[in-house]
Amino acid sequence: MASLPVEVVYGLYFGILTGLVPAAVAWLLGFGFRYLTGVTVPGLAVVVLGVAIAGASGGLMALADPTITQSDNQVRLTVALLVVLMASLYAHNRGDAFANVIPRKMSLRKLTERTLSTDVVELVGGRGQVSISVSGDVADVEGYPPVPHEIRAAIRDGEWTFPADIPLIELESRFADRLQTEFDLAAVEVTLDERARATVAAAAPFGGLSKRLPTGKRAVSIDALVPTGLAVGDEVSVVAGDETVSATVVGIDNPVEAPIVESDEGDESDATKPAPRAPTAAGGDGSVTLAVSRQAVDTLVGTTPDRLVVLSRGVRREFELVSLLRRAGKRFSRLSVGADGPLDGVTLSDAAVRDTYNVAVLAVRHGGAWTMAPRGDQLVSAGDTVFAVGARSDLTAFEEAVA
Repeated sequence: MASLPVEVVYGLYFGILTGLVPAAVAWLLGFGFRYLTGVTVPGLAVVVLGVAIAGASGGLMALADPTITQSDNQVRLTVALLVVLMASLYAHNRGDAFANVIPRKMSLRKLTERTLSTDVVELVGGRGQVSISVSGDVADVEGYPPVPHEIRAAIRDGEWTFPADIPLIELESRFADRLQTEFDLAAVEVTLDERARATVAAAAPFGGLSKRLPTGKRAVSIDALVPTGLAVGDEVSVVAGDETVSATVVGIDNPVEAPIVESDEGDESDATKPAPRAPTAAGGDGSVTLAVSRQAVDTLVGTTPDRLVVLSRGVRREFELVSLLRRAGKRFSRLSVGADGPLDGVTLSDAAVRDTYNVAVLAVRHGGAWTMAPRGDQLVSAGDTVFAVGARSDLTAFEEAVA
């Protein structure tokens, strides 16, 4: 017989070998009973089962080595038995605790049917709406550039209202789409709880120039005599020797912000806010970045152009109309009519869109056909597409009501 410390070590080793299977069975037993029935299996039953399984395993080992059961090995057998008992009880306890914390009988159908708590729903105009609040700071999306602090603050402090009669999974999708559209974000991840508290992770766009560059074009910067008032998006011709290259301006050096004339009336409504104007070049010697075809890159790189000529695009009535509406504080919006909404199955005159929502309907797509400047007898149904114009606040209320 070996010394006592050696016998204890042998006992620990033998107990681990024979206790693996009883511990696994004890974990499954504790987890299964607790998860399916909510009842905890008594510890005595687990001990008895563990000893029985360990005895079977030890018996198989004794067939291979009959000396295991001799009286000289009583110390190691006792230690091994204690190891089996403790491992079985611990595994049973862990399985029972694990079954107690995971959700029971959760399915995809249950997840899609999650709705908001009635405590956070407000009635506005006879319809329920909810105001989403962003909980905590806006996190970054792994693999993307970080979002600027100003955008984080705007997302966190913004007021976000949506219809309350839609599942949470759809509400998360709508909120993410709205954030991505308003802040031009590369990616947005939103998680909502039943109290309309949102956890948001957002990613800034990769870059500015690459997004403005048309497909198949290359960006080239040149030094030239820049005309005063040149702006991004202008069409120009670059004369370099005997060749003329057509290009589009995608960047200007040291742009000058156009002055904004404040209203004397002091009204802060949408109707009196001046429309933003794009920055323009101050004029004189400077640098511009142009979008050109691949073949024209070699012509411009490493050469000094003779002159830069701005091409006229004429006056397009649709652009002029949009400009006039924006100067008046109006905005466009495209929306889809929701089922069981105030526009579903009624005409525009019956819905009293202009009087109720203070917006004008410019076009309706009904039955696959577009109707421009629809009359009051125009029928609107769920799934139809509507273009409307109005103040920003009125359009927001109109979208929330009919979507």
